[in-house]
Amino acid sequence: MQVRGATALVTGASAGIGAAVAGLLAERGAAVLVHGRDAGRTAAVADGIGGRPIVADLATAEGVDALAAAAEAVDVLVLNAGAGHAGPFVEMPADRIEELLALDLTGAIRLTRVLLPGMLARGRGRLCFVSSIAGRTGVAGEAVYAAAKAGLDAFAESLRLELAGSGVGVSVVVPAVVDTGFFESRGRPYDRRSPRPLPARAVAAAILSAVERDRAEVFVPGWTRLAPTVRALAPAAFRRLSLRYGEEVRSR
Repeated sequence: MQVRGATALVTGASAGIGAAVAGLLAERGAAVLVHGRDAGRTAAVADGIGGRPIVADLATAEGVDALAAAAEAVDVLVLNAGAGHAGPFVEMPADRIEELLALDLTGAIRLTRVLLPGMLARGRGRLCFVSSIAGRTGVAGEAVYAAAKAGLDAFAESLRLELAGSGVGVSVVVPAVVDTGFFESRGRPYDRRSPRPLPARAVAAAILSAVERDRAEVFVPGWTRLAPTVRALAPAAFRRLSLRYGEEVRSR
């Protein structure tokens, strides 16, 4: 995918990974549409990179429609918006369950449904879904978040097969621990010494590489690919390790 001269929409770009992706795309010469829910932060990111801010809530159907209407023709769609929640599932408020599923899964599917036809009509485009290692392995205390990301993975894989030969590619980037405000906002900070959190720009670079090089799947860091492999090949042993060491493999 040629990024220079393309129109790129990055969801959840008011901070963290999304802001870093928007910055790299702008450096590559893309016209960047910066999406966020916070008007002030979204405008600040857009101003800093010469992009256009779009404020909308992807957890609602109305927000998805508003974003799609404002975005116009999009060549690159980076579906990064998301949120987490940490704590026992039985203590999770019902409305929080709905909010997480809407933002982390349903919103991405809805937005893809609205913008994909335009890509297909032009015969080119790139969809990049930002998933999480939690969706590949499961994480204690993050059951709903992990389920949403697993669903996003399955949606992307199915769509990739469906779009083969259409000129529209599909990538999935699977981060592990990233140095953003995600952990604080989910209700529990990241307090382990290992693995060390990656800078958001490292994940952004992996996303850009996936888009430009037509890569179907990228793990960040690369060694985390071993976790779902071990889980698939030796599930009983993997579960014993997970129970023993707790959240050794954490969500992004």
